[in-house]
Amino acid sequence: MSELVARTGRHHQRYEAGCRLIAGCIPFRFRYSEDSNGNKSEKILEVLMINSTSGPGLLFPKGGWENDETVEEAAAREALEEAGVRGELMHFLGHYHFKSKTLQDEFSPEGRCRATMFALFVKEELESWPEQSRRVRTWVTIPEAAQCCRHSWMREALENGFKKWNDDGMVRTMKATNNQLDACEGDNNTN
Repeated sequence: MSELVARTGRHHQRYEAGCRLIAGCIPFRFRYSEDSNGNKSEKILEVLMINSTSGPGLLFPKGGWENDETVEEAAAREALEEAGVRGELMHFLGHYHFKSKTLQDEFSPEGRCRATMFALFVKEELESWPEQSRRVRTWVTIPEAAQCCRHSWMREALENGFKKWNDDGMVRTMKATNNQLDACEGDNNTN
């Protein structure tokens, strides 16, 4: 098996009207708590966050959308590179605009970015991934994620995109990538 390597550089990234185009996701899973007898009891929805390499707070995986991939492929790649997870994109959460002080370049001198965010149902957590030496992944509940989220636009994607989708029953809105029965089906009501 070949070693996974993160893509670097910006010479193949997409820009539109002075905005750097970003793709990302909110990875999620379901966990069951156990009662005192060791039996599964309450089903808990958790989202996966990673540490920021430039300061305090946690983030959702995201990065530049490159010319040779779809936005969905870019979001899945970023989840793999930064958080070491694979899964199924379940729902488009929206577009979120922000300014980056560190991502200014000749194509986006003001650092304007537009992030396209998705919900990613995690099916596999890798033991080894491209950015594991720089990233720590943490599973948290939605309220915990809202409290520790570093960027307001990511908090907005969580609260106005992901949480609303969860409250509406988490119906899959994206085409499945295979013919298997959706692994999340039947587990999509967390209430």
